[in-house]
Amino acid sequence: MTQDGRSGVSTIRIALMLYPFGAGAAAVNVFFASLIFSWVGGPIASMSWSIGLGCIIGAPATWYFARHIRQLMDIADKKQVP
Repeated sequence: MTQDGRSGVSTIRIALMLYPFGAGAAAVNVFFASLIFSWVGGPIASMSWSIGLGCIIGAPATWYFARHIRQLMDIADKKQVP
């Protein structure tokens, strides 16, 4: 049981486990957004810029997703209790 009385994995732990996937997905999205932006004359992001921005953008995105997963786990736990 966690400190707030919930059983299972904490939101922080979920976020830490999912962060590599969130940062990677954000990096791909940054790169593809730069490709679309290049249609109007913008620069295409390099791999290092895409990864760097993906790491920054991926942190809050992963945190919100982890909170959502934790909320779904809480709902599932409530439904299992008779």
